[in-house]
Amino acid sequence: MTTTTAPDAIVLDHRLTAADRCDSCGAQAYIAAEVNGSELLFCAHHGRKYEEKLRSIATSWHDETARLSSAD
Repeated sequence: MTTTTAPDAIVLDHRLTAADRCDSCGAQAYIAAEVNGSELLFCAHHGRKYEEKLRSIATSWHDETARLSSAD
């Protein structure tokens, strides 16, 4: 699942791969946020931890945490 701050954004499925790692702890990233032209990657835990602060300044927020509970 993808959410961004732009209402007309194109939905991307599974943009993040196992090679994308959390900038905080190195676990697999499921959230990508663009802040000041730089992409920040987070695991589900750290994404939720920083989401409240980052959402207000992020130009995009890509969330694939739904993959964690899907049976794919």
